[in-house]
Parts: sequence; structure tokens; C-alpha cells
Amino acid sequence: MNNIPLPKLRGARVVLRQPRDGDVEARRKQGRDPEIVRMYGGGPGNSSMTDAEADRWVQRLQNHGHAWVIDADGLIGSIRLDCIDMHDRRASMAVGIDDKERLNQGLGTEAIRLILGYAFDVLRLHRISIRVVAYNKRAIRAYEKCGFKVEGSEREAALVDGVRHDDIKMGILEREFRANGAGPATA
Repeated sequence: MNNIPLPKLRGARVVLRQPRDGDVEARRKQGRDPEIVRMYGGGPGNSSMTDAEADRWVQRLQNHGHAWVIDADGLIGSIRLDCIDMHDRRASMAVGIDDKERLNQGLGTEAIRLILGYAFDVLRLHRISIRVVAYNKRAIRAYEKCGFKVEGSEREAALVDGVRHDDIKMGILEREFRANGAGPATA
């Protein structure tokens, strides 16, 4: 488990916070929407989620060094910084909105901006990278709105439903984040 509590990050409509007891039930109720799972690069499977699976989802966030629940009047997803390299001052990011009713409202974009503010202001990182399946146009638009640039692609890297798809590699530098009108992170 992460021994250093992460700060709560507040935006206008989104709060990034540590998981809590009620999140297991909220995550179980969301289940796994097939369209959302496909956008993550996953294939068909059981759309329901058991209590044990939801509990493991929450435990993974609790045990991760830099992972938050995305809360917009309740749990809607998660966001995390992975592979943090303090020497090179870089990390990768992963984000997911698991509540289908909350898609297309700009909540993911707001969560991304909050975590970028934390990464650049608090951790003093230089760059953040992300990978996304090429057909996930909604996510690509959100990343671009936050200042991410396409840096390349990894051809046929994802196998989804028996079909190969490219992964798009995107990145943002601290100065690009600042040029995009971002201010300091709010805790």
C-alpha cells in the first residue's frame, strides 16, 4: 500500500481522491460496458462485475503509488501515473471513465488536466506519455485538448476481437502544458 497519502485534487466538476469503502459497490454497479472495454483495447467478456472483482479494482488503486478515483458526484473512473522516473523526470499516464452515462461531458479532460498539474507542479516531471488504441477517437480528442501531441504509432500492437490495431503514442512536455493555459495544481 502507498505509505504517503496522495493529495485530493479538485477541479470545477471533478475530484481526484483516494478510494474509499463505498467505491467497491459503486464500481460493481458500473460493471464493464462492452463499448468502454473495447476503447481500452479489450475484447468481449462478461459485462457484470462481482464484488470480488470490484474489490480487486479498488485494491489495485490503493496499492498503487500514484492512482486516484475520479469522482464527479460519485465514482466514475480512475486515473494514475505509471513508470515514474525521477531521474529523467517522466512518467506514463492511464485514465478511464467507466460510467457510460458520464462520457462526453469533459470530465475525463478535467481529470487529465488535474493530474498533469500534479505531475508538473508537485512531482516536477518534464514529460508525460500515453498510449491509446488508434480507433479511440474520443480519448485522442481529450488528450489533444489537454496539449498532448501525437509522437508516433506502434503498428498492429493491439489485438482486439481478433483484429490488429495500431497504438498511438502521445506525449506532453511541461512547457506545452503551460502554453495550453494550465496553472498550478489545486489540492
